[in-house]
Amino acid sequence: VQLQASGGGLVQAGGSLRLSCAASGRSFKSTDMGWFRQAPGKEREFVAAIHWSAYPTYYAPSVKGRFTISRVNAKNTVYLQMNSLKPEDTAVYHCAVLRGWSTPFNYEYLGQGTLVTVSS
Repeated sequence: VQLQASGGGLVQAGGSLRLSCAASGRSFKSTDMGWFRQAPGKEREFVAAIHWSAYPTYYAPSVKGRFTISRVNAKNTVYLQMNSLKPEDTAVYHCAVLRGWSTPFNYEYLGQGTLVTVSS
């Protein structure tokens, strides 16, 4: 499987970004997907998950209400819309193939990340 994330960049606090992740190499339509992030000097953490059918979705408490995960199976793509960004959201964001649909979510495969930097 190959996962290619894009859409990261520099944004001011309060701003928005949309990350995209293009998947190839497996049956995307039947795969639960998620986003994880790793801030400098911190451990990687779960951000959001989406079932293969596009519902339900699940969010980390730190991003719930600000971030939205979605997918378009016809395009083999999963998205992460990030609003009301905070400096503490600064991290490398990775999309991932999830290891099943159960909490705590873990990934089976992690793609290359995209850097999001939020300035204060």
